[in-house]
Amino acid sequence: MARAVKAGGKAQLLVAVLVGVFVAQPQASMAGDSLTVFAAASLKETLSTLADSWKKETGQEVKLSFAASSALAKQIDEGAPADLFISADLAWMDHLDKAGELAPGSRVDLLGNRIVLVAPAASTLKISIAPNFDLAGLLGKERLAMGNVAAVPAGVYGKAALEKLGIWDSVKERVAQADNVRAALALVSRQEAALGIVYETDAKIDPGVRILDRFPETSHPPIVYPAAVLKSSANPQAKAFLAYLQAPKASEVFKAAGFTALAKSN
Repeated sequence: MARAVKAGGKAQLLVAVLVGVFVAQPQASMAGDSLTVFAAASLKETLSTLADSWKKETGQEVKLSFAASSALAKQIDEGAPADLFISADLAWMDHLDKAGELAPGSRVDLLGNRIVLVAPAASTLKISIAPNFDLAGLLGKERLAMGNVAAVPAGVYGKAALEKLGIWDSVKERVAQADNVRAALALVSRQEAALGIVYETDAKIDPGVRILDRFPETSHPPIVYPAAVLKSSANPQAKAFLAYLQAPKASEVFKAAGFTALAKSN
């Protein structure tokens, strides 16, 4: 009987060890899972470049999901799995912060940008942006492409600038609102809209448009791209990748694209 008990004890110990091994395996593999980043549409090219560099240096894959900041924030609200969020404005990051969705201490103001007035590349229009400039006259019966002015950051900034300059009421009926800034840019590039308000960084990458002028920085709230690790993230690489985006090498990539690097690496 004693031998049977001892044998049973050894069997139970073996089972416990095996169970421990199989339980530990998924936890270990989680560290190797790809990193998921939700980011504003205007960051597509620069973040893709930096994600490729990160993979070459660390072997860690980064999955990038681009859309309007408003759409991404709402997806996070609804439980979409993401490790890092980079917004094109402060308001949507504030929204997630107030909802308790951000990892404490991880939020940083990463980048700055400018908004510009663009026309199709073949356009011969010339304009200097100033209070009460004749934007309505330039449009005629054509459309002004913008991001959704109630939700998409580029649209919010654009509307604020037009209001500050005293011309919003004269053009608001001519606005073609798009789901994100890249969609607004495409309307101008395809000559489906005569003019558009987009980020300067977007205009620089599309040969189908040309910049007519920058909006004065005093005509709208500062354009700031905040970034933060999400509280729900279990990926230990999330904080490391955010630090990577603040390092000098990444800052040079952002600056080359026309962004202003705001964050200082530690």
